[in-house]
This record gives sequence, structure tokens and C-alpha cells, in this order.
Amino acid sequence: MSTLVRLTSRLKSRHLTLLLAVARHRSLTRVAQEAGVSQPAATKTLAEIEDIFGGPLFTRSRQGLQPTPLGQLALVRAQHMLQDLEHWADEIDALRSGHATHLNIGAVPFVSGPLLTRAIEWLGSRHRITVTLQRATTDHLLRALRSHELDCVIGRASAIAGARDVWHELLYPQRPALIANPRLARRLARRRPDWRELAGMNWILPSPATPIGTMVTELFVRAQAQPPVPIVETYSLEVIEGLLAGHDDLLSIVPRDIALELCKSQRVALVPWQFDWALPPISLIRRVREVPLQAEERFAEILRELCAAMGGD
Repeated sequence: MSTLVRLTSRLKSRHLTLLLAVARHRSLTRVAQEAGVSQPAATKTLAEIEDIFGGPLFTRSRQGLQPTPLGQLALVRAQHMLQDLEHWADEIDALRSGHATHLNIGAVPFVSGPLLTRAIEWLGSRHRITVTLQRATTDHLLRALRSHELDCVIGRASAIAGARDVWHELLYPQRPALIANPRLARRLARRRPDWRELAGMNWILPSPATPIGTMVTELFVRAQAQPPVPIVETYSLEVIEGLLAGHDDLLSIVPRDIALELCKSQRVALVPWQFDWALPPISLIRRVREVPLQAEERFAEILRELCAAMGGD
């Protein structure tokens, strides 16, 4: 019997669930307790799975059960298959409640809130598509995309250079802007940019490992200034706005469209300096599929329409 026949005729979702439970607990005793079955029953089920795969999936060690290379492959595929089943269930629930389907979207924090709001509203009103939205950094969202937790991601494609399992479509450019407490912004507006002086000030910045963090570091290096060590590393717009509003010795660099949104509250102000560099553009990132999801296609169409109306920044 071929491997394909064994998988398609014998592999069941309960097998996948047990595999992931073994990987979590590293102990068949704890797996059995969690599942409410006897340990011999859990051991028998694992033996069935290993017979289906044609080899041992775990070995015993002082740390408990450790996956073999064949087990690592099985765990990755099991995670993907169960995630796809979960998404399938979401789509069924969406249809039963009168919606067309469900889409799991990820977006980096520095993507415009109004843009996302309008896109999600249009998905519902035009196509009856419900949405789960997750906000995180690009690297976190890409891991979720590759593990099938997300269907698509709005982020920076610079993070997927050379990847073959995902592809991207450019949506819109972003340029940086300097923001501060209104009092500090007024003082800085009367000066010419002096990056060496700014390097000695207090900053709120993303992690240097992020695309924006890397470019901010390069900005100071090009000015022959020591890059500042931020007093707070965050992507949270609420935290950035709150800290800048309460302290007139703090600065931050964010995309200009995000800066303009923050400035509407008048608790934060834009420093009117022009930068000669651009941030990596925002893209729609998707997994490579033989047949694209129709919900993804509708979402991409809406994003193209909205971004075209934005006309850049």
C-alpha cells in the first residue's frame, strides 16, 4: 500500500489532534489525561499513526518524547490541516448565518486604521464576507500565514525577499514623519534638522529588527550620529500617542499617513521636516495557491480600489 493511500484511507483528524498534544506535553500520560482516555489507548493511537506514516514519529529522552525528522514533518502538516479545518468550520458558520464566507487577515500596526475599517466594511456590504483581524509585526504575521492561521497579510514585502511559498502585491508607498508633543514640535519647527542633536534626545521607536527600526538606525548612521537607544520600543499607536502627549521631551518616527491620523487628536503634532528616504511600501502578502481563495480575491480588489483613491501620501 502506497503512502498516499495509507494517508487518505486511514489518517483521521483525531490522529492529528493527538500528534499535536504529544508535541505540547512530551508525555503520553499527560496526553491521555487531557483527552480523558487511558494511557494504553493513547499509546495504541500513536502506534496506529506511526504505522500510517511508516516509521517512528517520536523518540524518548530525558526531556520526554521528542519528534523525529518524520515526526517534525507530520507535526507541521497536522498543524496546517487542523488550521484549514478550523477555517472551513468558520466558513460553514458564516454561510449558515447568511454570510458568504470568512477571511482571516493580518495587518501590521502601521497600516491605516481607516483603510482597514473601510475595506472590512466593504467586504461585508458587497460580498457578505466576515473577517477576523489580527494586528502584529510582519515577522509574526508571516509565521501565522505560513502556519495557515491567516489567509493573507498586509505588511512590508521586504521581509519575504526570495521566498517561494508566498507572493505579494504592492498597495501603496509610505514616507516617514517626525512627531512629538505639540510644544516640542513647535520648538523643532524653528530649527533646521540636526540629527546629531536629535540622537541625544528621548525616543519612542520600533525594534531595530523591524523594517522601520532598521531604516531609522541607518538615518542616524548616514548623518554620522550615534543611533539613539529608545526609552520605549513599541509599535502601539495608543502608547506612542499617550507618551508623546504627556512628555515634551519625546520624539517618534512613524509613517506620514499614520502621523496625520495621530495628529487629529491635537495631542501630538507633526514636525514639518522633509526626509529624503522612504519606508518599504505596504503590500498584500498571500500564500502561493493553485486556486486562489475567492474571498482573498475580493479583498485584493477592494484594497486596490481604496489605495488608488489614496493616491499615495
